[in-house]
Amino acid sequence: MRIIIFFLATLFLTGCEDNRVFEQNTDIDNKIWLADSVVDFKFEIADITKPYHLYFNLRNTVSYPYENIYVTYTLKDTLNNEINKELINYNLFDPKTGKPFGSGLGDVFDHQFLIMENYKFERPGSYIFEIQQYMRMDSLPEVLSAGVRVEEVQVEE
Repeated sequence: MRIIIFFLATLFLTGCEDNRVFEQNTDIDNKIWLADSVVDFKFEIADITKPYHLYFNLRNTVSYPYENIYVTYTLKDTLNNEINKELINYNLFDPKTGKPFGSGLGDVFDHQFLIMENYKFERPGSYIFEIQQYMRMDSLPEVLSAGVRVEEVQVEE
């Protein structure tokens, strides 16, 4: 009976991932994200007729010293041309209560922030997504990983 429940749960969870085109997270060495450390990801887009959502993934501990994080992201095409670049700010903790946002267990919390919504790529091919922390600390502690997720937008018919 447990095997059947496990199989059905696995099938259900993987069935929810139909729209994911790419997702990857990179561990941050020693839980310290250096200001000059750019985390980059290369992914492929085949279908340019569909819009896509791009997300920034972050995993941190509750000992992270700020309530928010500033990051700069850059989207580049195959020829390394900059398509989009922006400085963004996300809250990781409630400013009044200090309660962590995101989903977590124990002292580790995962966040997924929508960066680009309904984005339409102009050409099929390889793209590079870069993320860099932009806080006032050169060595930002208690960051475990950073990543990106690209998913097709499901259009209701």
